[in-house]
Amino acid sequence: MIDLGIEKMMVIGAVALIVIGPEKLPRVARTVGTLLGKAQRYVADVKAEVNRSMDLEELKKMKDTVESAARDVETSIHSGMTNVQTELNQATSLESPAMSELSEPPSDPFAIYPEYRHPKKKWRIKQGATPNWYKARNGIRTKALSGAARVARYRPHKFN
Repeated sequence: MIDLGIEKMMVIGAVALIVIGPEKLPRVARTVGTLLGKAQRYVADVKAEVNRSMDLEELKKMKDTVESAARDVETSIHSGMTNVQTELNQATSLESPAMSELSEPPSDPFAIYPEYRHPKKKWRIKQGATPNWYKARNGIRTKALSGAARVARYRPHKFN
């Protein structure tokens, strides 16, 4: 990097004052300042882009390692499942009297299953078992009302 000390800056300023002149020097200094600011921002952007690309490469490496670890876990699980499945097949293939009875299909396939019953089979009995005083207290209708009877029942009273 260029080593600029106080003495060198003073020499550069004196040469600029002589060459450019005192009238144009402030405008030139402003222009040089803006150009230096733009150059610093450009350098900072380039540094940030390089850092981002390095971080992206590191993330790609980490992604690859995680994916390879996931593949290893998946293969170990699959191998374990195949081992368990082969052991289960070997265990079930052994012939024993109890196993042979279970392995034979029954003559009637529906004999081992219970008969299906609808859960609300006795709903009339259940509804009839509720006392009328309980229904009246909780507002459960016990009789069907016609439209005119319902209007007459729920119409507000007129006060004369």
